[in-house]
Amino acid sequence: MALLQIAEPGQSQAPHQHRLAVGIDLGTTNSLVAAVRSGSADVLPDESGNRSLPSVVHYQSGEVPLVGHEAESNVSDALSTIRSAKRLMGKGASDIQDSWLNKHYQFDVDSGSLPAFVTADGPKSAIDVSAAILKTLKETAEQTLGGDLVGAVVTVPAYFDDAQRQATKDAAALAGLSVLRLLNEPTAAAVAYGLDNDSEGTIAIYDLGGGTFDISLLKMQQGIFEVLATAGDTSLGGDDIDNLIVDWLMKKADIDALSGESEQASIKEYAKSIKEALSTEESVTVDWSDAHGHAWKGELSLEEFNSMLEPLIARTLKPCRQVLRDANVDKESVTAVVMVGGSTRVPLVRNKVGEFFEQTVLTSINPDEVVAIGAAIQADVLAGNKPDSDLLLLDVTPLSLGLEIMGGMVEKVIPRNTTIPIARGQEFTTYKDGQTAMALHVVQGEREMVDDCRSLARFELKGIPERVAGAARIQVLFQVDADGLLTVSALERESGVVASVDVKPSYGLSDGEIERMLRESMDNAGEDMQRRVLQEQRVEASRVLEAIASALEADGDEHLSAEERELVDQQIQNVKVSMEGEDRAAIKTAVHDLEHASAEFVERRMNASVRKMMSGKEIDAIDSTLENP
Repeated sequence: MALLQIAEPGQSQAPHQHRLAVGIDLGTTNSLVAAVRSGSADVLPDESGNRSLPSVVHYQSGEVPLVGHEAESNVSDALSTIRSAKRLMGKGASDIQDSWLNKHYQFDVDSGSLPAFVTADGPKSAIDVSAAILKTLKETAEQTLGGDLVGAVVTVPAYFDDAQRQATKDAAALAGLSVLRLLNEPTAAAVAYGLDNDSEGTIAIYDLGGGTFDISLLKMQQGIFEVLATAGDTSLGGDDIDNLIVDWLMKKADIDALSGESEQASIKEYAKSIKEALSTEESVTVDWSDAHGHAWKGELSLEEFNSMLEPLIARTLKPCRQVLRDANVDKESVTAVVMVGGSTRVPLVRNKVGEFFEQTVLTSINPDEVVAIGAAIQADVLAGNKPDSDLLLLDVTPLSLGLEIMGGMVEKVIPRNTTIPIARGQEFTTYKDGQTAMALHVVQGEREMVDDCRSLARFELKGIPERVAGAARIQVLFQVDADGLLTVSALERESGVVASVDVKPSYGLSDGEIERMLRESMDNAGEDMQRRVLQEQRVEASRVLEAIASALEADGDEHLSAEERELVDQQIQNVKVSMEGEDRAAIKTAVHDLEHASAEFVERRMNASVRKMMSGKEIDAIDSTLENP
């Protein structure tokens, strides 16, 4: 049944002018769809009145899959009832080995590059599962709004990489949805609060979901939302709070291990109910038992619960400190703290975060719905329903993007936390005389050496005109679009030859990979810099050796005596030996000694070149040659 839109005077839009667009929060546990109606954004309920859809899909042989509440209640075939598929979006076969999903499901890793859940209806990838969820949300929206959608803004975690974002777009395409934009979840929350409260200043978005934690710092001013920095912990969430209570209850009931999946689900559901009760009560009476005769009666006080919880909350505050450092912002400059995710309903979480930022946190919008609401507001703007809107969203790259250069080093072209969309170029040149092609290796990460970063793509630029080393001018352009997807192109200026690559790897980073990469870059910063300067010195030494070797081969016997040649050869050997060591100063000294030993040789070659150029020419002709080489 479609709902009639009723608006206040001055707010209504003619039906033919209003384009239907929605915001979708595609979550790991639950998903929501929201839209702007009569000037206000709200979550759209399904025909049963449910405002959220469990991210669960149940497959049956040859039949349309069950999605949401119907799938969640179907326990007849656990292997065909897929939960938390979002964790495998854009992932490869190797990523399922250490995942808890591998313990609960069977996977087909031979059908293609993407791992697929084995179900009663055949293999289904995470993209297939997500597409089924998105299709159900699309149908709910079209039924409620009474028309076809022009598109949707779909939210993704701040730490989703290129492959995971592309997988989300692919799932939307399978569901028949046009993606107006992929939007980072913290940014969506900022949109919701920013427009509702007309906020300006620096905003912290504290997002503690079921399985992950994100903290983002955004600058909001005059309708511009700019993400200054992001950080987080991809292995920390509300599930960990539930597990704390499960462990406590098992200890009280003197249980060493749970026997089966149903028992695990049962005790975790009971633990979740205790957690929710302690959000409003000072203590909870516990009366738990299972089918195996395990039982315990007693009480869990809020004080004892908080004591268990404090170390977990402390883990979330470490990324909070990191994001302030990354953005070069002090706590006093943060004007508001937005709480996102159901786990932020826990009173101690709100209190500790408030104490850290020294202010009362914002909780006026349902923390489970705020992301979907923000996405709906952005969708309304992108659909063209608010042509006078000044809303502008500026996300950032979570990791640096760059190229491999000589010596296995990384030249960062776009540093992490750079605002996107972004296009940034850098000029490179050839290393050897007569070089006609260049291999480009695109990498992602914070370390100084390629081996410590993640390889994204490789491509070649061919057809470079033959010139001496260093003469070619090759412009490499990195372009990151609003969805965080990367395109790299290379152009040789003289010939105009060009090559490019769209970076869409077949699978994405494993859970916690970005967090691990950031932590390792900080832990190894000093050592990495020493390795880089050492490698730079080796590259410089290689360049000098290459130039000297080329000159000696051309006319070394002509301009050097046997004794001089022996001295130069000895210095060359000294440079080669020093390059095998780890002493940068020794390499630098050896190079200096080689340059000193070959100085007269270089001078004689230059003089001979000048004499050859001047031979048989008038002074005026020589002047003309010098002015017009």
